[in-house]
Amino acid sequence: MGIGIALPARSISQGESLEFAKRMLFPSDLHGRAVDALYRKSAVDRRGSVLLEGGGTDEPGEAVSQSFFPAAESATERGPTTGQRIRRFHEEALPLARRASVAALRDAGVMTEQVTHLVVVTCTGFQSPGVDVGLIRELGLSPETERVQVGFMGCHGAINGLRVALGLSGRDPAARVLVVCVELCSLHYQYGWETDHVVSNAIFADGAAAVVIGGDRATADSQEARLLGDAVGGDAAGNASSGLSRRAAELLATGSYWIADSEQAMTWKIGDHGFEMTLSAEVPDRIRAELPGYLESWLARQGLRCADIGGWAVHPGGPRILTAVQASLGLTDDQLADSRQVLAEHGNMSSPTMLFILERFARADRQGPWLMLGFGPGLEVEVALIR
Repeated sequence: MGIGIALPARSISQGESLEFAKRMLFPSDLHGRAVDALYRKSAVDRRGSVLLEGGGTDEPGEAVSQSFFPAAESATERGPTTGQRIRRFHEEALPLARRASVAALRDAGVMTEQVTHLVVVTCTGFQSPGVDVGLIRELGLSPETERVQVGFMGCHGAINGLRVALGLSGRDPAARVLVVCVELCSLHYQYGWETDHVVSNAIFADGAAAVVIGGDRATADSQEARLLGDAVGGDAAGNASSGLSRRAAELLATGSYWIADSEQAMTWKIGDHGFEMTLSAEVPDRIRAELPGYLESWLARQGLRCADIGGWAVHPGGPRILTAVQASLGLTDDQLADSRQVLAEHGNMSSPTMLFILERFARADRQGPWLMLGFGPGLEVEVALIR
């Protein structure tokens, strides 16, 4: 029924980010050329972070900085503890999630008192009470709002959240499910020269996105007519609405596929100094080998072929993953242009990222059906079909 996105107030160019990265490596010049190459090949131009100070939208003439991660003074430096990072998540995640939620509710034409269910998706911070209770309080949702948290699912988490919303709305025609994805990936920056960590440091970013799922099509159609012509734009705080409510969309189905014997290909673990990601070099090859057969079979069960998909919302986990998807499915550059553009403009924000792509589809009135496609720890493939 509606979609909204939100970004941190400040962002940083990839060139500036590289300079920060070198300060957090010891010695900073040991593998300088390799780090330069990783950042140059990341396909990221700019990223937002809640940790940035100065510069940005508030003081455009001032240099951007950050004080959360100290410069490395020894090879054993690991930065803030996991506890310190989670406390910062608790401070920063709610305002970002709230802005995305307000934009989505506005886009849907849904009042806060109409929300019956709340689904919060995150893999970068946990505390209870957390973002879910904070949203009930700050949005003025009913104290009887039923809530679910989808945690630690990684980059495809938005699909897992939509799957929950589909189940909730299917049993309740009056349901209005608010699904909120919020990730502060920059809190989990890792020190040291381990390649997996350097790659993660080069692409991940912060952001939030929300969608409203309705329990019946009739209400969505009536709101479409009522809101026709009520365009809602973005603002300096990074909020935006797409006008999705002016063209009713239906979440038809979701699917999952575990790639056998791939548990170590992609992992996301809680360490003593933040959450640690590993991304094996074999991931693109496993995608090339396994994705076409599964996706063609799954789409056939929906009465579709790859050629029928009008919008490919492929999670941009990195340039090599996008290239693997494109090669394995025979997609054109144009079909993955939105995924690559979101990666370039915002980095990999984990779970909100695919919703940023959907927001672009809705704003451009891109022909459907749309397919959401993401990959996460496991190695797991997740898909969702929207018409």
